[in-house]
Amino acid sequence: MKLFFDARYIRTDYPDGISRYSSEVAYALAKLHPVTFIVSSDEQAAMLPENSQAIKIHRVDSWLEPFTSMRLNKFGPDVVFSPMQTMGSFGRRFKLILTLHDMIYYIHRLPPPSAKGIVRPLWRLFHMAYWPQRLVLNRADTVATVSETSREEIAHAKLTKRPLIVVSNAARDLSPLLASPVKQGEEPPKNLVFMGTLLPYKNAETLIEMMRHLPNRTLHLCSKVSPARKLELEKLIPTGATVVFHNGVSDEEYAALLADDAIMVSASRAEGYGLPLAEALKLGVPAVVSDRPFFHEIAGNDSAVFADPNDTENFARGVQSLNDFAERQKRIDAGLIAVNRFSWDESAKVLLDACKKLA
Repeated sequence: MKLFFDARYIRTDYPDGISRYSSEVAYALAKLHPVTFIVSSDEQAAMLPENSQAIKIHRVDSWLEPFTSMRLNKFGPDVVFSPMQTMGSFGRRFKLILTLHDMIYYIHRLPPPSAKGIVRPLWRLFHMAYWPQRLVLNRADTVATVSETSREEIAHAKLTKRPLIVVSNAARDLSPLLASPVKQGEEPPKNLVFMGTLLPYKNAETLIEMMRHLPNRTLHLCSKVSPARKLELEKLIPTGATVVFHNGVSDEEYAALLADDAIMVSASRAEGYGLPLAEALKLGVPAVVSDRPFFHEIAGNDSAVFADPNDTENFARGVQSLNDFAERQKRIDAGLIAVNRFSWDESAKVLLDACKKLA
């Protein structure tokens, strides 16, 4: 079976959720079966598994994207997997698996920051109704998603008639990036770490406003942020509170922040999986997150502290509930058990099985 993997979503600067998902599935899949990777730059090719084959074509935001399949035909793939649903399928002569991560943009239609120019209004129009997505997904042979929560939402919306599989997200082990293992001190953690885009649905507003109830602590916002959005959020910072905008961090910097006497926090209202929560739990870092199904899928009911994302005082109380060392340790131990239910190797096996059935 000649298997191709669309690796053009791997970022070479600051990785986002799609980039991390692409990289991890790519590495796990390459251990099981020969893979030819589709890239758009030499920098992406350099980030792929050692000795892997790669072909270079246009970027995913190129006007040529609708015709991607026609360009791939000449390489003779049997099956192509894309970690997104936007790869052009016109004229294809191979089996195709597309991925829809979640239903977020049907609730929160603001385009992602990476969307530029004409893509922004088209993005909004595309998500005004379900039928455009149905047209896209039904042109594939199989549709993948990243969690059971997303699978249920996609099935409920009847977005596709194709087989719908879960190629689950999972947590990277960040511990190799640290000089020493994470250790919990007896005193309450002083740092609160949020990793995620600062789009409105991620709800950094609640995290910032809760800082009025958490003196002598620092909130770290890790992701890149536009000047306009930063100004918007800075206006919400309570007097005397400490909020740090990192405007993008490397993997090493991110791991160091989590390991530095920290609690992972997220008041997000929508997720496909919630990768930062999984990464924190795997690293042995306690977490306070939104009381929503997508986070319960990862952490169960005992690993994280769940709080109301619309109530700043309730969220602050969630953080304060981890002041006790024994309570933190209990949550951390449960978190390690919960997060180990997810594995990139298992996800790769599910994907490879689906590819073999198609081929």
